[in-house]
Amino acid sequence: MLVKKYSNRRLYDTEDSRYITLDELAEKVRRGADVKVVEAKTGEDLTQATLTQIILESNAARLLPVPLLTQLIRMRDDALAEFFGRYVSMALEMYNQARSGAQQVAPYFPFAQMPMQAADAFMRMFTGAPPVVPRPAAHVPTPPPEPEEPRSREDVADLRRELDELKQLIRSVAKPAKGGDAD
Repeated sequence: MLVKKYSNRRLYDTEDSRYITLDELAEKVRRGADVKVVEAKTGEDLTQATLTQIILESNAARLLPVPLLTQLIRMRDDALAEFFGRYVSMALEMYNQARSGAQQVAPYFPFAQMPMQAADAFMRMFTGAPPVVPRPAAHVPTPPPEPEEPRSREDVADLRRELDELKQLIRSVAKPAKGGDAD
């Protein structure tokens, strides 16, 4: 989707042949549109600046504490780019991995979904994505019951180790959802 930005700050959607607001552009991006924003006269690519403006005008701006914003402004552009390039990308990747892991264990451990709901709410504030509606437990396929066999001590020890690993996973997923400063 190509959007032309004019000197009067108006955005023109070339697909729909009409002017749109920044909110309408954000909604199109949320629905999956890939956009490119260019300055109408020069053709200069303004996509990054426009998408950044959308994020900062959303509720996400309230999540950034003033001292952090002050530090970011005081950093030189290259240091700021390195910070965002490494840290934010890594944090988003870790969030997606944790979310995927929690979704995989959710059918077997219903409480795994609780921290993810908080983390999803946090990420929705940044992305403006619509809420994720969890599936009711009734729709989760239950594995067929296994024949009852007496468990050996090794089996019980293995189950305890697996339970501990699940607890570790849930704790790691819950950390980003707690909020607060990580200083």
